This record gives sequence, C-alpha cells and structure tokens, in this order.
Amino acid sequence: MYNILVLDDEKEIADLVELSLKDANFNIYKFTNSQDAINCINSTSLDMAILDVMLPDIDGFSICKKIREKYNFPILMLTAKVDDVSKIKGLSVGADDYISKPFKPLELISRIKNQLRRYKKSPSVFKITNLKVDTIKGSVSKNDKEVVLTALEYKLLLLFINHQGEIMSRSRLLEEIWDIAGEFVNDNTLTVYIKRLREKIEDNPTNPIIIKTVRGIGYK
Repeated sequence: MYNILVLDDEKEIADLVELSLKDANFNIYKFTNSQDAINCINSTSLDMAILDVMLPDIDGFSICKKIREKYNFPILMLTAKVDDVSKIKGLSVGADDYISKPFKPLELISRIKNQLRRYKKSPSVFKITNLKVDTIKGSVSKNDKEVVLTALEYKLLLLFINHQGEIMSRSRLLEEIWDIAGEFVNDNTLTVYIKRLREKIEDNPTNPIIIKTVRGIGYK
C-alpha cells in the first residue's frame, strides 16, 4: 500500500482528499499545518506528497523544494491558483504535476496513479551518451558541466527520458506540457522548444542522436 502525505490548510479539502484516496486503497497522512507535515516527511517512508500551494506558515513551494533536496518521490501541487507563473515556479522547485481546485476525485486519483507508475519504473539518475540527468537534484550536465534548462525544457527532457524508445507524437507532447504553459504552447512553439533543448544537450543539434525526429509523427 502506498503512503501519501496530504497537506492543505482547508480542512474540508484535506478531508475530501483523504476520503477519496482511502477509497482507492492508499494510506494517508493528512495535515493542515506545514511544520507537522515536514516532521512527517522526515520521519516516514512516503511514496508521494500532495501539497497545497497557499499555506499560512510555510508555503507549498518551499516544502516542495525541501523534499527535493533529500527525497525522490512524486509531488503533486493542489492549488486554487491557475496562472502559468505559479505552475512554472512549482515545476522549477521539483513538482511533478498540478491539479487546480475545484477538482474531481477521479481525476486526482488518475494523476496520482500516473505519477506513481512513472516513478516506480524510473531510476533517479539517467545517462545518455555524455548527458547526465539527476531527477532527485533536478540537475542536467553534459561532459560533467551543468546545463541550464528552463522549466519547460526540463519537463520535455523528462518526458523523453520516461518514454525511452517510444515515439512521442506532437499532439501527445502538447497535451503533456499543456498544464505548464497553457495556451502559449502550440505546434509551432513546440518546435522552438525542441530546437532550443537540442542546442543545449546535443553535440550536433543539426544531427541529433538523443532526441530524434520521426517525420510526420513526432519525436523519439
């Protein structure tokens, strides 16, 4: 049984999440206070954390960052804020996904299972040719030198890493990063993001070997 921490200062929301996840056979550690949640994180073997962004003491972004400094499990941000800046900020400190209030319990459970599935099959450090990606530290290096990526570039790279050998259609990639950048990501801008990512991680961006184009479909 998976152990999931839930932190939301709105008791009604925390109770709803707890009830929904218990019905789905998850073991829940529920908190409405940030410090109590942090104490649990440091003393309990957790498989996932669901964090509210807006908290009266220590905000969800700060807690997410603390988790990423030590642990490797999925983090889902639960928030009433739906602006792109908040989403990008959450991803930059290590969040894996966002769900906005109000939410449907079935959607929440689906997103939780999806993240648990990804982490279960994925190691924390990936090496591809001379590229190294550490998902715990959230770092990328090439020839042992740091590669600075934007939140969207890092998200795209993780998508390819988590689906190695699979052809990722352009429409699927757009769906996956929709929650980060919303209406600003379209087919043309996806091409730009892929180009910029290749320029940073490929030895020869015009002849890429890490992210290959599958003509008429997408990338692999």
